Amino acid sequence: MPEVETTTQQSRTAKLGLPTLTTMVVGSMVGAGVFSLPSRFAQETGVAGALIAWAVAGTGMLMLAFVFQTLAVRRPDLDAGVYAYAKAGFGEYLGFFSAFGYWASACVGNVTYWVLIMSTVGAVAPALGDGDTVLAMVLSSVGLWLFFWLISRGVKEAAAVNRVVTIAKVVPILVFVVLALFCFEPGVFADNWGGADYAGSLFQQVKGTMLATVFVFLGVEGASVYSRHARRREDVGRATVLGFLSVFAVFASVTIVSYGLMPMGEIAELRQPSMAEVLEHAVGDWGQVFVSVGLIVSVLGAYLAWTLMAAEVLFVAAKDDDMPRFLKRSTPADVPVPALVLTTALSQLVLVVTYFSDDAFDFALNLTSALTLIPFLLAAGFALRISAAGERRRATELIVAALATLYTAFLVYAAGLKYLLVSLIVYAPATVLFVMARREQGRQLFGPRELVILAVSVAGAVIGVVALVQGWISL
Repeated sequence: MPEVETTTQQSRTAKLGLPTLTTMVVGSMVGAGVFSLPSRFAQETGVAGALIAWAVAGTGMLMLAFVFQTLAVRRPDLDAGVYAYAKAGFGEYLGFFSAFGYWASACVGNVTYWVLIMSTVGAVAPALGDGDTVLAMVLSSVGLWLFFWLISRGVKEAAAVNRVVTIAKVVPILVFVVLALFCFEPGVFADNWGGADYAGSLFQQVKGTMLATVFVFLGVEGASVYSRHARRREDVGRATVLGFLSVFAVFASVTIVSYGLMPMGEIAELRQPSMAEVLEHAVGDWGQVFVSVGLIVSVLGAYLAWTLMAAEVLFVAAKDDDMPRFLKRSTPADVPVPALVLTTALSQLVLVVTYFSDDAFDFALNLTSALTLIPFLLAAGFALRISAAGERRRATELIVAALATLYTAFLVYAAGLKYLLVSLIVYAPATVLFVMARREQGRQLFGPRELVILAVSVAGAVIGVVALVQGWISL
């Protein structure tokens, strides 16, 4: 299929309405994470800690959703939100890092989907193990490239598929919550209230759940990432908030009702997807099958949405000359094929790396969350800057932006040094793409401030590599 330059892109860009944008947000968030929540939370805390964790995460992410809503209206000239906001607020190099980090997190997140699918099927096909065997890796690789073919047929068609899949995958999760309420045992729930069995304070227990909550909420920015396709600009912000509120209630419910079905020590030991194991305990074998089928539909839909968003970020960054120009080519069907190829290739690489990790699913999940934190922090920081300056200063916007910034900064702290260093190992080499773009434009490679950022990122990456080699941290 012949490629065309993006000078005629605007005329053929597929336009999406509020319902489709909202389902893209919901489809992005409702994926692998929700099916792992019971075990992930039970490993860290009891009911009290879970309630506090969801209150913190829900409030923080709602502030972030409001930030994306505000920025969509205040800066309608900025496409592919997360990346564009970082660039506008903090310069081209940090904007590049934000684009690359967000893209890389999407690629790593896509790997969690295939690992969880293989782990789910592994319950009846032992050769797939927990999604970390050679056979599982080969089958996942086939899936990666099959989806590449589907998306290459056209963005509009893929978005339509996502809308249908989003509806289909939410139903099993809602059924899980209803069935869990019918089987709910108040005595078990009461026994699971405290976190006395866990080391550390309640604060430490809540802190331990933060990466899991970040992972399940990734996608809240989905509408802003795809903003150039919105039929009306205000729909971007509305879709963000509507999508967030819809899934927040579902995620918190899945976690809390699980504490009323099994002792938290047993939930913590369940294999993933733990939601299927919890329902099997409550209603029998058919419960596991029901959730497992829903999981596969859910994860495939989320994979589609995330691949679309990842390629879109690279494409828009290349249009703005912050990525090499080969990434800004697209087909007449509005598909940025070079960006899509690079996205699928990185997912393939990470899939191979997870084979050598101690826990493929948890490693990919935590790394996905960690890579997203810097882009989120920069977007919130940009909102704080524009809310605090100019004639249009509004107290409400300023408070929301400040809370979102504090929350994302806390998440960086909660992620811990290990994942910060591993993130820098991913970030630092990406500078090669930045250098390629600057050379294509005949520009100076780095300014004084950019050299400082480069030095910090390279130093962190070197420390991270040494830490891995010496065994101070492990995958």
